[in-house]
Amino acid sequence: MTRKTRARRSLRALVVTVAALGIVAAAAVPAGATPTPQPTATATATPAPSATPTGTPTPTATPSATETPKPTAAPTATPTSAPKSATAAVPTPIPPATATPDPWAVTPYMGWSSYSMQVYSGNGKWITADQLIAQSDAMHAKLQKAGYDYINVDAGWSDGVDANGRPTPSATLYPQGLKKVIDHVHANDQKFGVYLIPGIGPDVYNKAYPIAGAPGCTTHDIAKQPLTQADYWKIGYAIDFSNPCSQKYIDSIADQLAAWGVNFVKFDSVTPGSGITDGSVDARDDVAAWSKALKKHKIWFELSWALDINQADYWKKYANGWRVEWDVECYCGNEALTQWDNIARLFPRAADWWRHAGPGGWNDFDSLDVGNGKMDGLTPDERRTATTLWAVSAAPMYTGNDLTKLDKLGVDLLTNPEVVGVDQAGVPARPVSTTTKQQVWYALNKDGSYTVALFNLGRAESDITAKWSDIGLTGSATVRDLWARKNVGRADGSFTASDVPIHGVRLLKVTPDKGATVTVNDDAQGFSYGGTWTRNGGAEVAATSQPLTVNVTDTGTPAPPTSTGPTRTTSINDTDPGIAYSGQWGYSNGRNFGDYQDDVHYAEHPGSDSFSYTFTGTGISYLTELDSSEGEADVYIDGQFVKTVSANIPSASHTPQQTVFTTNDLTDGQHTLRVVMKSGQFMLLDRLDVIQPNLIDPSSVSFDTKAPAAATFSVLRDPDEFTGITVNGTALKKGSDYTVSGSKVTLQQSYLATLPVGATTLNVGFRGDYLNDVHATTAAGASVSYTFSGTGVDWLAPTGPDQGVVDIYLDGKLVKQVDTHSDTRRTQQKVFSVSGLRNGKHTIMAVKESGAVMRADALRYSVR
Repeated sequence: MTRKTRARRSLRALVVTVAALGIVAAAAVPAGATPTPQPTATATATPAPSATPTGTPTPTATPSATETPKPTAAPTATPTSAPKSATAAVPTPIPPATATPDPWAVTPYMGWSSYSMQVYSGNGKWITADQLIAQSDAMHAKLQKAGYDYINVDAGWSDGVDANGRPTPSATLYPQGLKKVIDHVHANDQKFGVYLIPGIGPDVYNKAYPIAGAPGCTTHDIAKQPLTQADYWKIGYAIDFSNPCSQKYIDSIADQLAAWGVNFVKFDSVTPGSGITDGSVDARDDVAAWSKALKKHKIWFELSWALDINQADYWKKYANGWRVEWDVECYCGNEALTQWDNIARLFPRAADWWRHAGPGGWNDFDSLDVGNGKMDGLTPDERRTATTLWAVSAAPMYTGNDLTKLDKLGVDLLTNPEVVGVDQAGVPARPVSTTTKQQVWYALNKDGSYTVALFNLGRAESDITAKWSDIGLTGSATVRDLWARKNVGRADGSFTASDVPIHGVRLLKVTPDKGATVTVNDDAQGFSYGGTWTRNGGAEVAATSQPLTVNVTDTGTPAPPTSTGPTRTTSINDTDPGIAYSGQWGYSNGRNFGDYQDDVHYAEHPGSDSFSYTFTGTGISYLTELDSSEGEADVYIDGQFVKTVSANIPSASHTPQQTVFTTNDLTDGQHTLRVVMKSGQFMLLDRLDVIQPNLIDPSSVSFDTKAPAAATFSVLRDPDEFTGITVNGTALKKGSDYTVSGSKVTLQQSYLATLPVGATTLNVGFRGDYLNDVHATTAAGASVSYTFSGTGVDWLAPTGPDQGVVDIYLDGKLVKQVDTHSDTRRTQQKVFSVSGLRNGKHTIMAVKESGAVMRADALRYSVR
């Protein structure tokens, strides 16, 4: 048995002992990584500020619809070239939802949690009155001026219940009462938090305590029958919330917590999540009940752990925060609090979850254990990188260190005002790509500046370049290093950070200069949606490319072209940089077992090891080997659990390159496959086969040096979507290397003659929606709006056969109708443009008038 396993089981024993007494205020026991699916394709848009445009524009130029193709079939409504009269039948715009975030959760909270030290010390009862008071005083002296003000006690604070079945503080840990500790925390101008889990303890159920404030109700009445599991550890019974007595019971506990002065509740073992996502245990009713009970007392409500992203909208409705992964602690005794692998695995989770956080509810990464190098388990660069990831993700910044032993670097990291300011701005960053070890993450702030983080997740120092085009910026910008707290100059088009250390980071503020333009994607926090919208859901078109093989011969007889069918299959080896491995994976090559390209990646940790791959197409297959040492794996597509597959065969022999999962009926677009090891000694990834529609015909052409002639192929998507041809990353020159006429593309003889004898692969590119996503609605009057500071704006939107007329409002005034109908689906069309606006803030709003669908993609504004 490993040391980590012993530590976890020891803590679990403490949980069971304490939890059996009541509703359970017990230790969080990690059970290995939980599969964390990717975001669903139909997430409801999150409303943002500036719901109603106001004011009147004063353009010096007439706004116009531009680059909008004329329909070949009549649209459902006839567009006009000027705004409608007041008497025309204009759909009433549906304003964005006006949900007000909980005022105590407008920004991520900052503070301290006890659990890391409980694990590190090996003593679940480390949380004595003296320790909590010492942590409070240390926070007050070292961190509070920077904004840290929560002191949260985790598992084990309660060891009994009162006459009404409510948890009571441990008299051993708090001989003068927990209230005295809470009063001390409050006297330091801090807030105090406690820990609970779903369900009701067996002892409380059996003793049928009368529920306070609910005559005739007992704790025996409220358990779901037949008795069922309420939490991951099988400690308590599920509560029947169809019984009004159940809510009364939860209310009675919340009222008591409020009377003590509790300001925060961590609610652990929440399902779906916490190691259980198959529906067998579901705590959503508990979450709703606790939310109702705590909200009236303005108590912060935090959910844990590894919450199911498929339920993101539910968590946002009821909670102020939610853990997106399993515990950050390394469970390595008093050797360290955490380790680099536990930080690195958060990057793909942050990429999954970023769009779900905002005022009122935040993505929780667990304790930020960077305060003391001797106990952190991280290098100084790794400590800075972790702090940066928390900050740019707008994650709650709470440390788990012993605050009485913070070192200078720890204090500097936790209190840098510009880095803390990034966190408290509350705008989570997104990655340009997660397929590289040198990652660029960015967020467009409310003031028009960008936060840009350059992370080196590799094993060697590296230069990292942020291209302005990747973050939506065109032109020059002023760059400031936030960790160094100094300006580093102006940069035009890109910025390169030199020699970023192993597991290091550079954190920048990038402020567009006058005359620059900013492009804002449809899922940026500032977009406001009125009516029912879905993100993607098959309404999107992703940018893509298809290889074209050019076979060069010198025989005097060109080979015939290769015909093209309706679909094509592309094989992706396990070494492809687009595959994101999470957990601890090994790599083996030269096996001589018949593997694809003679290599595999392998995992050995059920529950924690997984891989994901984002692809564009209509299907994908997962190939591995069948062997007696293999087990089961859970498969997710776009965050939805699909099935459990098995690679196990009873015999000792193995069979390579076997398909254990395939799907081929997806909507053509961007999708994510995620596979999580469930059982067995090993899980292998050999290759993935991606199924895509053909985009060119034929897929192979020929050129013979002794009978030279141009070669022609056709593009099968709208020719307007064709973006060009590249070879090894270098673009061919239109007009000289190739020409285009309608859907026909001709490779010129002069270019073909430069290719060597043999096969050369060209890539034929096609444009997609901006950042490969859109929001879509079918509701008449549905609206989308954005407030910007600038002097001009372009509305970029798709057009298509299912789209119609859209009304454009500027600062509350209807200024234009634009027709978004076209005979084929087109991307990134500039359907509206205006310039010469007065310097200042403006709000543009688009409202669906006709057509089956309206799609929102992006807007581009000029910086004043």
